[in-house]
Amino acid sequence: MSDTSIDYAAVFQALPGMVALLTPELVFTDVNEEFLSVSGRRREDVMGHYLFDVFPDNPNDPGATGMRNLAASLRRVLDTGERDAMALQRYDVEDPERPGEWQVRYWSPVNAPVLGPDGKVALLVHRVEEVTELMRARGGPRGSRARVLEAELYTRARELQEFNERLRQAHAREREVALALQEAMLPVSRQSLHDRAAVRYRPAVGALNVCGDWYDLVDLVGGRGVGVSVGDVVGHGLGAACVMGQLRSALSAASRVAEGPAQALDVLGRYANVIEGAESATAVTTFIDFEHGTITYSSAGHPPPMLVHADGRVEYLDKATDPPLDARPDPVPRPQATTTFGACATLALYTDGLVERRQEDVDIGLARLADSLTRHREEDPETLADAVLAELLPTSGATDDTALVIVRL
Repeated sequence: MSDTSIDYAAVFQALPGMVALLTPELVFTDVNEEFLSVSGRRREDVMGHYLFDVFPDNPNDPGATGMRNLAASLRRVLDTGERDAMALQRYDVEDPERPGEWQVRYWSPVNAPVLGPDGKVALLVHRVEEVTELMRARGGPRGSRARVLEAELYTRARELQEFNERLRQAHAREREVALALQEAMLPVSRQSLHDRAAVRYRPAVGALNVCGDWYDLVDLVGGRGVGVSVGDVVGHGLGAACVMGQLRSALSAASRVAEGPAQALDVLGRYANVIEGAESATAVTTFIDFEHGTITYSSAGHPPPMLVHADGRVEYLDKATDPPLDARPDPVPRPQATTTFGACATLALYTDGLVERRQEDVDIGLARLADSLTRHREEDPETLADAVLAELLPTSGATDDTALVIVRL
């Protein structure tokens, strides 16, 4: 159904509750039928008239504050361009059939802006729910504290529901930003590896779709092979994602020209020292030389990659482990080590979300990963990656972010 087929005038009249449209000068420009019915006014009594000429304060009540409170709320909406939900208000209304007689009424008002093309408030939506009957139904003397509190709780519950809806909409918008960041920051191309590599990224349950874990695959300059890395930035959300993007990009650039993975991490460590939010970040990088069948690696406080040989033997690449990236104020050269591989071996790099569990020794998680990699080692990389995640991540979702890279050597 297109917008041109919708009768918006009919929609406005059908809106639940009392709804009025006011100009920035607080003049009525439209009201729905329920507004007229509940307030006891005719359309000609309202349209084109100033709000507080139609609904002034009760002159017989020197303590009346309804008009002043409503005016202040509407002014806030005009000044900020944001919706304003008012607390429960007593706002007496003159009986249209008996001039001079005033009815005690209680209302729960919400005021919202309608922005024009210039971004300024063009109209005000004044929506009101009457709660007078609720007050009366509870019994007791008029204005008793118990009745006021109960009606106020009713109002707050409705406002909480509306606030939760606004939070949901804000989270949806933030998630869209996160998805865009993930697409921009995490590499889609697998360089020269093509179908020999599989990558997986899983955010923690309840987190945005981009957080602090990352991976990278890059062709090394001079035909020296391929660099494969993973890293982990502490924290969740867009802040951690931005730090992740900076570190991943820096390591990708350094790896292309560095003599080895240790030198690449040296450069990254110096960079991490000047990046706010990079505290305790970890990373591991491997340089794979397919021509000579070697893997040279270096780790900055990260869980060790696993090399699964064709016969099922699992080798932990843990001979070149150093503290996290920014652990030393004056960086020193990091260690690196080299190992060999044969045909049909498999290399797995991952982040701690795959192997760490609360109240469980990390060695148990490492053994679980090694067992899964061994049993599925003859599968293609994509199938192997899916099998590992299915077996190691909880069915209810991971409590920490997880990145996984599988390379068939």
